[in-house]
Amino acid sequence: MFSCWQERAIARHEVREIEQRHTMDGPRQDAALDEEEDMVIIYNRVPKTASTSFTNIAYDLCAKNKYHVLHINTTKNNPVMSLQDQVRFVKNITSWKEMKPGFYHGHVSYLDFAKFGVKKKPIYINVIRDPIERLVSYYYFLRFGDDYRPGLRRRKQGDKKTFDECVAEGGSDCAPEKLWLQIPFFCGHSSECWNVGSRWAMDQAKYNLVNEYFLVGVTEELEDFIMLLEAALPRFFRGATELYRTGKKSHLRKTTEKKLPTKQTIAKLQQSDIWKMENEFYEFALEQFQFIRAHAVREKDGDLYILAQNFFYEKIYPKSN
Repeated sequence: MFSCWQERAIARHEVREIEQRHTMDGPRQDAALDEEEDMVIIYNRVPKTASTSFTNIAYDLCAKNKYHVLHINTTKNNPVMSLQDQVRFVKNITSWKEMKPGFYHGHVSYLDFAKFGVKKKPIYINVIRDPIERLVSYYYFLRFGDDYRPGLRRRKQGDKKTFDECVAEGGSDCAPEKLWLQIPFFCGHSSECWNVGSRWAMDQAKYNLVNEYFLVGVTEELEDFIMLLEAALPRFFRGATELYRTGKKSHLRKTTEKKLPTKQTIAKLQQSDIWKMENEFYEFALEQFQFIRAHAVREKDGDLYILAQNFFYEKIYPKSN
């Protein structure tokens, strides 16, 4: 197993190799970068929302579709960057031409690039999940891990207490406050975003979801999310739907030893105002996603099909000679 500094040294070496290849190919002129080649996607993935399964599709396709994939590895998975790191991150994303087109992914809350004077902002995408299901999955993940890296020792390994028992005893790992995650991830880097139960944070998260995100899917309908991305952004996602349906990595990461909570446990959590807000945000995202899907696909014999182009241009003046 590599140490932290060894992993970073390997990563720096890989980047130098890529930059060197670009240099050998000849100088890269900014004017030659068309819109698609200058594209950057940020997937600021929420933990335990099938993010690893989706990210592995991006890794599987990157060589074939000719783009770069980069993991944003923050210290202790802290989703909030320092101000100086925000500046560095924005500069990297916008000016690192050797990494374009690029797909960045990591457990980082939304960052507004416009605040830093950036003219062309990256494309944000994300996936969210039913808040209680997400918390249950995370609870057991901390104790038993998953089938992706089964040998890795987890933080709560050895704790055999079920989620039901934790809720009944009022444990901290299953407290309603632990539900507060998807809202702040979409809200961003403002202090109020991380104030548990903040109505302002939820409103800001909704605003960002509609205005700053290209597409937000839900874990429960992940294949439809991938299908829409392939139709809208084929430069990155060409072949993604077929890969998800047939590939071995479709459900790559499954939390082991997970026990579904009882109705009593669910009812107790649903009494919390925090659950009500997180669930309201989830339902809002689900409605938005289903609205987009309804205008992009048609169902036939139980299968979904992407609609062909449904507009054209006419009455074009002045007439050419």
